[in-house]
Amino acid sequence: MPDGSALPAPFTVTPAALAQVAEIAAAQGRPSAGLRLAVEAGGCSGLQYKFDLADVPEADDLVVEGRVFVDPVSLDLLQGARLDWADELIGAHFKVSNPVAVSGCGCGVSFSVG
Repeated sequence: MPDGSALPAPFTVTPAALAQVAEIAAAQGRPSAGLRLAVEAGGCSGLQYKFDLADVPEADDLVVEGRVFVDPVSLDLLQGARLDWADELIGAHFKVSNPVAVSGCGCGVSFSVG
């Protein structure tokens, strides 16, 4: 930017989430696989996060730390978001903190935008 400030990262991943991706991939016998995060229609709030293992990123994916792949359409709905690993009483899971979401469901998997 002209004033010297940096643009915010389009999507970030915490070290805990990266470590969990590596652990899951190794447990599945696919140690070099990454996590594909996508946003698709569905869930109780209109949009939901989808998590899958992928052996390689697609050509137009954003690749974060070599282990997390986000397609361009999903990235529009994840601008400024952060992927983390949460180990809570309700269970361990990937957690997306998404500033684009204006509301969400109680489980944190479904959201809506304004």
